[in-house]
Amino acid sequence: MEKINLFEQKTKNEKAYKLTTPLADRMRPEDLNELLGQDHIIGKGKALRSAILSGEIGSIIFWGPPGSGKTSLAKIIAKYTNANFVSFSAVSSGVKKVREVIEQAKYLRKTHNRKTILFVDEIHRFNKAQQDTFLPYVEDGTIVLIAATTENPSFEIISPLLSRSRVYTLKALSQDDLKVIFKRSLKDKERGFGNLNIEIKPEVIDFIAQFSDGDARVAVNYPSLKPKQVLRKGLR
Repeated sequence: MEKINLFEQKTKNEKAYKLTTPLADRMRPEDLNELLGQDHIIGKGKALRSAILSGEIGSIIFWGPPGSGKTSLAKIIAKYTNANFVSFSAVSSGVKKVREVIEQAKYLRKTHNRKTILFVDEIHRFNKAQQDTFLPYVEDGTIVLIAATTENPSFEIISPLLSRSRVYTLKALSQDDLKVIFKRSLKDKERGFGNLNIEIKPEVIDFIAQFSDGDARVAVNYPSLKPKQVLRKGLR
């Protein structure tokens, strides 16, 4: 009987999983230096960067347009602070799911002294009563809440939660930032198309950056959604 190398099998499974994961998700920045366009909040000497590097993170609300890096920044914070990261969308999850996460967070805090970052995407879609659910657990430190919204938090987030969180505004990415991100997806051999040796004309990259309207997700997904069209226009 052929022996199975579990390590090799795990590696193959991980590679297969990556191949089925959307390109934009695979290409998410994995550290602070990879995240572009938000130097006003994570640049050297900025308060948020210092807090992340020290591991002293309180609850945060990220306000910014789609594709500006809200989810990526939340994941980076969890990585730097060695926190358990739980993510769910206010569109598809309810209070029952929140309670399940809270119980898990209590267990990890008690048994492993490990904090849990609860990332809530589109928190403005939660009503007042649903947002109230987070308050006692933010106050007692059971969770560190990081919420993302495309709407003005002053109008969409309840005052008690807002007063216990720090609001950071993210900017839409510039065309130069989008070009860098797009080129990374072409060159990265682990997460992107680097093994295909694709070359695209600069004017096509310019078009994609302009078309993406500040959204990194749109820029990165453009060739994966329409590879034949892009390659016909842009290959040598």
